[in-house]
Amino acid sequence: MSGTKSIHLVDTTLRDGSHAISHQYTAEQIATIAAGLDAAGVEYIEVSHGDGLAGSSINYGRSAISEEEMLKAASSVIKKGTLTVLLLPGIGTQEDLEMAIHYGAKAVRVATHVTEADIAQQHIAMAKKMGLKTFGFLMLSHMASPEKIVEQAKLFESYGADVIYVADSAGAMLPEDVKARIGAVVNTVSVPVGFHAHNNLTLATANSLAAIEAGASYIDGTCRGLGAGAGNCQIEALVGVLNKKGYQTGVDLYKIMDVAEGLVEPIMHRPQVVRNSAFMLGYAGVYSSFLLHADRAAAKFNLDPRDILVELGNKKMVGGQEDMIIDVAYQLAKKRGA
Repeated sequence: MSGTKSIHLVDTTLRDGSHAISHQYTAEQIATIAAGLDAAGVEYIEVSHGDGLAGSSINYGRSAISEEEMLKAASSVIKKGTLTVLLLPGIGTQEDLEMAIHYGAKAVRVATHVTEADIAQQHIAMAKKMGLKTFGFLMLSHMASPEKIVEQAKLFESYGADVIYVADSAGAMLPEDVKARIGAVVNTVSVPVGFHAHNNLTLATANSLAAIEAGASYIDGTCRGLGAGAGNCQIEALVGVLNKKGYQTGVDLYKIMDVAEGLVEPIMHRPQVVRNSAFMLGYAGVYSSFLLHADRAAAKFNLDPRDILVELGNKKMVGGQEDMIIDVAYQLAKKRGA
């Protein structure tokens, strides 16, 4: 329902967008983009490796610069917004979070697989103790029923999370799927609820609107949609759509459009469009950050990347199993006698 409701926007160009450029942001790019986002009025600006604090690795992909450099560059220019980081239990540690705070982080999103909220208990408690605004982030939420997601959301709330996110990490949901999950969580918890969309089925903006209509008040987006797979909800377009619907975001439409076109688009490796393999991520329900890994494996074994993605979907692969993509490709090639 439209009206004067305020929507809190989280820009993840400098985190999720990192996937699309193989984690090669420079300190200068981070500072320039973060300054532009801040001047545009973006409330939360997320900066980390694509897979969160300490994600730079052979498995996930090496960053061009250290996270200390990333956060230092961003915090030096953010005046009004909240510098935010992502942490995945089992990758990021207490020391990483302490480092992030030292370099200006004021909020953290603790992300787990949709059925594994319990592994975040100590991380959320630790973040709260350190004075951070703390989000619980349920990834690959298309893989669980609304009832299961409610169960996991209640765990996050019991641990002290300030906001609970339902993330469509595979871009696999339809609007009715989003409404069912968001609505169930909104009706159960007493903290705000957020939604993170990917555009693999071309539904990121529609799904974000569906989430808002179901009661979500925090929504993610990236400039030009830059992100894993076919990208995220395109934040400058989302701001315009929300303006037309009568929602308040605090973001200046022209300024966010200028950041997208003048600062982010020139550094993109390719246009963020829904190509065949990206579409298959959503169709098969595969984690969006698997896209480049699957493309490389397909080239290595002379396979169609769509076949790899369908197999990954059949095997219900989740984030953290990137190393298995090569094994899946090898087995497919072997089966075909390649």
